[in-house]
Amino acid sequence: MTKSVSLCMIVKNEEQYIERCLESVKQVVNEIIIVDTGSNDATINIANKYTKNIYSFDWVNDFSAARNFALKHAKSDYILVMDADEYLEEDVDLQKDLIKDYDYYVFNIKNQMKFNRSFTHTAVRMFRNHVDLKYENRLHEHLNILENNDKYVGDMSAWTIGHVGYMDEEILEEKKYKRNLPLMKLEVQEHPTAYNLFNMGKTYFGMNEFKKAVPYFQKSYSLGKDKVYLPELFTKLAFALNETGQVNDALSILNDATVLYPLETEMKYIQGIIFMNNGYYKDAEKCFLDCLELGDQGTLITEGSGSYMAHLQLSDVYERSNQLDKSYNARINAMKVKGDSAHVLQEYLQFTLRINQPLDDTKQIVEDYYRMNNIDDLQNLMNVLYSLRHPLLNFYLKKFNITTEPHIHAIAKIYSKDKNQMKTVLEEIHDMDMIENAQDILLVGYFFKEASLANKIQNLMNFGNKEMKVIKQLLKGEPLTGSLSSALQHVLFSLCRQLIIIEEFDLFQDLTEKLINNDPKNHFEACKLLSEFKFDELAIDMLIVTFKASPSNPEVIRLLGDLCFRNDYLEDTEMFYTKLLNFESNYEIYERNFRLYEKKDDKQGMLKIGNEIMEKFPAVSWIHELYPVRNRLIKSDF
Repeated sequence: MTKSVSLCMIVKNEEQYIERCLESVKQVVNEIIIVDTGSNDATINIANKYTKNIYSFDWVNDFSAARNFALKHAKSDYILVMDADEYLEEDVDLQKDLIKDYDYYVFNIKNQMKFNRSFTHTAVRMFRNHVDLKYENRLHEHLNILENNDKYVGDMSAWTIGHVGYMDEEILEEKKYKRNLPLMKLEVQEHPTAYNLFNMGKTYFGMNEFKKAVPYFQKSYSLGKDKVYLPELFTKLAFALNETGQVNDALSILNDATVLYPLETEMKYIQGIIFMNNGYYKDAEKCFLDCLELGDQGTLITEGSGSYMAHLQLSDVYERSNQLDKSYNARINAMKVKGDSAHVLQEYLQFTLRINQPLDDTKQIVEDYYRMNNIDDLQNLMNVLYSLRHPLLNFYLKKFNITTEPHIHAIAKIYSKDKNQMKTVLEEIHDMDMIENAQDILLVGYFFKEASLANKIQNLMNFGNKEMKVIKQLLKGEPLTGSLSSALQHVLFSLCRQLIIIEEFDLFQDLTEKLINNDPKNHFEACKLLSEFKFDELAIDMLIVTFKASPSNPEVIRLLGDLCFRNDYLEDTEMFYTKLLNFESNYEIYERNFRLYEKKDDKQGMLKIGNEIMEKFPAVSWIHELYPVRNRLIKSDF
């Protein structure tokens, strides 16, 4: 037997979204009820096209009050609750759910985010129109079935509700959480339940006030150890603890929680992020591999955590641990899974610049895996290439015969690696009046020694007289005299990067020599830049000079050790890594040494460092799996 359904919505200034929502539901519900809490835009005019059941409600800082007011006007057998920035996906047939005659139905809510990503959570959105079912809580309102679940029987809906309200995450952070905070404080004061404390923690978490979030999460857990939101609570609590410097506590929570909830991909993903950001690369690698095995699943699903985003995190882990081949392959895997993502594309193209991959090889990968099905896909490609100042920008502008803003064509010519094309930009430089092009103009000025561009650079970069004196010396090909401000130093090293990208190595050498002559400390910065772009042999030669002058500088020792490691100079690596342990005792240094002995197949060295890791770093997991007997012996001592 067919059941009737009423859509109940509360709205305020939703003209941007409401029509899509109502269009998506008009064929599957019997009546539409709109409760307006004070709109002053076109929301009501749009709603009038779909229903005459529109009611005003004086806002009393209580979402449940407004929801319950809407429920009172519903006349159907069941009530469907949606927000204006949500919509039903195509071909939804609610009767296929309702034939089961349950009291309530839980829907997947797919939240669209930036960069073509999404995360999915669940919520009760359709339920029997019954006097005893009502909403509770001023904020984060929910049906009272949580406390009376034994009275009602529910089921998962076969359908998904889409939500676009997370598309602009900056606005969400700035407006939503500030708006919610006073209401949330009042709710916790009046009803300090586990659920409200959890949402209070989430509010501070969303405002990046992690220190304030932690005690609310902890108190929530102590009051509700059987709640369905515990996986999210543990994940957010661990993240907040890590952000406040309590790394061991964060990892301890997740090490236990991932055992209790082995199918929660997002939890495993965040565990990997925390491991990676603290230098626990072996454990991070295992976490992201586990994510790939699990796929996108769990109570809170962020799209890609079990697929392409895990591949990207693996690529970062491998790069940080000097496994460049694996890092490259992980980026290719991400392209294979999500080749239409601008974010994935950018990560891949950025890496190709750092490893000096031939343009033809890069182009082939783009055309194999970046799917250009429409004009938006082509626009995304152009945006990524432009933001990276990638040499392929010029190629694709020509390939697709694209007419665009003059400054974009100028940028394409500058980074085309074609000196003749680059020279024509001198005639077009007057069209480049945006701050984002200041660095590009400086590159052209330095390349052609065009001192006449100094005034344009000054206007765009807002440099003072001292800084402009150095810029003018640079454009005239003169030595750099006077001290360099940190801002100017950043600009000049960015210029060095640009010269590497367009493969002007003589000019790069000239500029780095000027920077080093100006300040010997710039010698190490130049070495880091060479290392970043994988000019390892040259970087090693230069670093040896720096090492002889500063044999106790941990940064120099670490970089030398890393460069020797990834080039298989293992005896030299051992000298530098062993020396590094005398200056630093953080976990990352121990893992570096273990990787070295592993690469040398030196089992005695591995065991020695492994024992030290077990004794000093209890949060590390991989070492206990490698030496389980030793692990049991350690535990028996306590």
